[in-house]
Amino acid sequence: MTGADTRPRQLNMNVIETPVHLTQRWSLAVGHQYTSLGTQPILCSSIPGLVPKQLRFCRNYVEIMPSMAEGVKIGIQECQHQFRGRRWNCTTINDNLAIFGPVLDKATRESAFVHAIASAGVAFAVTRACSEGSANICGCDVRRKGPPGEGWKWGGCSEDVEFGSMVSREFADARENRPDARSAMNRHNNEAGRVSITDHMYLKCKCHGLSGSCEVKTCWWSQPDFRVIGDYIKDKYDSASEMVVEKHRESRGWVETLRPKYTFFKPPTETDLVYYESSPNFCEPNQETGSFGTRDRMCNVTSHGIDGCDLLCCGRGHNTRTEKRKEKCHCIFHWCCYVSCQECTRVYDVHTCK
Repeated sequence: MTGADTRPRQLNMNVIETPVHLTQRWSLAVGHQYTSLGTQPILCSSIPGLVPKQLRFCRNYVEIMPSMAEGVKIGIQECQHQFRGRRWNCTTINDNLAIFGPVLDKATRESAFVHAIASAGVAFAVTRACSEGSANICGCDVRRKGPPGEGWKWGGCSEDVEFGSMVSREFADARENRPDARSAMNRHNNEAGRVSITDHMYLKCKCHGLSGSCEVKTCWWSQPDFRVIGDYIKDKYDSASEMVVEKHRESRGWVETLRPKYTFFKPPTETDLVYYESSPNFCEPNQETGSFGTRDRMCNVTSHGIDGCDLLCCGRGHNTRTEKRKEKCHCIFHWCCYVSCQECTRVYDVHTCK
């Protein structure tokens, strides 16, 4: 990452102070109603679950709401890709405002990941839409230009990730305005998702010259593929920092303070995910925790990892069946220019959890 600030950002552990009676659980309010915003007129008052600040934002910036909906969508899709082989696979629920169900009610590392990836998705999609000219209120980032490098010059449209992050911050963090431990955790993880994009911006270049000689290159700042962001945040999920909530009395009453549970580990930075409640094992269906269990999930019989039949099936064993699939085969390239293929039927073993 050219020119990126790699200094660690320290998390301020003293921002989470509140009278205990104000503590309340909050879930990321993203539902299937957002995914249709790009295909129909925006009626902000008809979107359920918006707090007043989000409603005002929607009315003031209605033209970027479809991009925000697309950001939520790609965040969910990336979550499902990253957890496709785990006991909790980011399952969504139709016709429910909290589309992940009760899973996000607890301050677990799964909740931390969802907040980070959804906030990153919104920032990413809005930034990309601005660079493509989809909205009049934003465009290319003209601030990142500086002196050209050797063999290249500035050109194209540098993506304005600061604007995209601002939109994500204003909208997603609007629900987290209570000074309690859960809201502070959500705000921190939201920001970690946005920072992951800023820290992965890179210089993208295009060659110019006769016969692709690349005599001159024009370059601009670009976001990476969102899969890069998903992989990065998934690594942060695996190494998330567990916190504890401490209660003590001040002149204004009982307050809470969040601090790292294990003092012999390095404190979390702004790029790390944080949580303070343990996750369920997700082996069995449980309406209270939002677990769907792993029965009938496909597993990898050759893997010793979490996607393997031993771990994914929680020791219950697995069933095996054969499945016939039609696939293209014996493909031949013909000059010029098409490919012809035959259709073959192949038999596969499919393993599912008991």
